This record gives sequence, structure tokens and C-alpha cells, in this order.
Amino acid sequence: MTLTQDRTLAAAGLICAYAGLIGFTDNYVRVIAAETGLWQFHAIRTAMAMVLLGGVAAALGWRLRPVRLGAVLARSALHGAAMVIYFGALAFLPVALVAAGLFTSPIFVLLISRFAYGHAIGPVRIAAVALGFCGVILVLGPEAFAGASLAAVLPILAGVLYAMGNIATREWCAQEGAVTLLAGFFLALGLIGLIGMAALWLWPLPVPEGAAGFLQRGAVWPSESFYFWTLVQAVGSLLGVGLMIRAYQITEASRASVLEYVILPASAIWSYVIWGQALKPLEIAGMVLIVAAGSMIALRAKTAEAAA
Repeated sequence: MTLTQDRTLAAAGLICAYAGLIGFTDNYVRVIAAETGLWQFHAIRTAMAMVLLGGVAAALGWRLRPVRLGAVLARSALHGAAMVIYFGALAFLPVALVAAGLFTSPIFVLLISRFAYGHAIGPVRIAAVALGFCGVILVLGPEAFAGASLAAVLPILAGVLYAMGNIATREWCAQEGAVTLLAGFFLALGLIGLIGMAALWLWPLPVPEGAAGFLQRGAVWPSESFYFWTLVQAVGSLLGVGLMIRAYQITEASRASVLEYVILPASAIWSYVIWGQALKPLEIAGMVLIVAAGSMIALRAKTAEAAA
């Protein structure tokens, strides 16, 4: 009893550290967005991350080569696209709201698993989907559903793609190591970044000033500030994912997945501390509902598997 409790508490500490890292670094995407473009950011961050990851892998003898190349490529494309949309949305929406949209992914995991793989859905999980959808409405507000703002629906699209990537992890990549999947993830983002830079070089678009031009801006000569915050992003992402992997190793996945939702309040706290950006009461209520929905799904996961 004591050992299990100690391992769960240790996992909670690791996940809180992960949430603190990601919540902090993602709040500075707006600084990067004011100067450079999304595509250049991902290309350079991938180069930095792969140098760091390659050096650590070589020193520790980690395997980076995939067992099933096609499966890793497909999963990497899904998660890469989700993260590109996620970071793009950070230029227009508060970090906590973007994170709330991304963390609707457990709801979409449930729906995709049911309709694509035929897994049964019990009443508790159906209730969780309804609860989560209500949370999405409260968080994003009426503008997303009235079609007034494309940026308002981007976090939900990121959540769908992230859910598909998570399903691919279980269905296609069970034999792969976590480091291999991490490398594939960053390489996908880097490739998407290079493609975006090339497209904007061939077909340049009008670029608004500051963060508003994050998506349309091609390659520029960045300042030292850009390289500093991009390096912070690369290091923070690698460390954060490493902490999360360790957390999943020392406690049950159903518990770790519920603990992962601490990223939502962590992002909100950093947004307030750094930028003085507070959430409205309805947005807070929506985030609570989304967390509750994801928690219900995660806590019922093992029961559903046993009954299947």
C-alpha cells in the first residue's frame, strides 16, 4: 500500500514539473511569434532538439531507429500536425484556452475508438463526451460556433489530430521506444516547418506586423532573443516529455493520464504571472468540465478493457 502510494505521488510530482515547464515555455511563443514565423520556429527548434536528443541518445545508448517505419511516420504526421496547429493558435489565443482545446483529445479518442475500431461505449463515457462538449462551448465561447473566428476552433482541430496520434500510438506503435517516437515527433515538425518556409518563399503572402503575422511570415533573420526562446522551447519540450514518460513508468497509465490535466491550471497560472491574463468565470467553468470529462474517460479505461 505504501509503495503504491509513494509511486503515485512521485508520478504526480513529475507531471506537475512537466506542466510547469510546458506552461512556462508555451507562454513565450507570443514573443517568438512577434518576430518570426511558425514554420521557421518549428524548423529551427527541431534542429536544436535533435542535436540535444542525438547527443543524449549516443551517450546513453538509446535506440532511435524505428521498428516499423511506416507506423512511426504516420503517427508523427498526426502529432506533428496537431502541434503545428497548437502553436499557431498560441499566437491568437491565451495559452490556457489553447491547452483546453488540445485536452479535449480524450473525448475524441473515445469517439474514434468506437466508430473506427468498434469498441463499446458505456453510459459513463457517453456522459463524459456530453460533459466535455459542454465544456468546449463554455471555453471557446459562441464565436467559435458562429464561425466568427477561425482561431477559436483551431484548438479543437488540434485535439482531434492529437487523439488520432494517441490511438496510433496504441494500435500501430506498441513495439516502439518512447525515444523513437519523440524523435519522429520532432522530425515531423521540422519537416512541416521546412515545407512551410519553402511554400512562403515561392508564394509569399502579405504579413501583418507582430504576432498577427505568425502563420504568414516566411524565413527572416531572427534576433538573439528568438534563438534563446527557441532553445528554451527545445529544452523544455525534451525535458517535459522525459518527465512524462518517467511518470507513466512508475504508476498506472489511468492515474497518470488524469494527473496530466494539471497542465490546464498550470498554463493559466503562468499566463497570469507573466502577462496578467486572467480567465473569465465561464471559461474557468468550461475548463473544469473538460477536466472532469477527461478524468471520467481515463478512470473508466481499464474497466472497459476488462469487459471487452
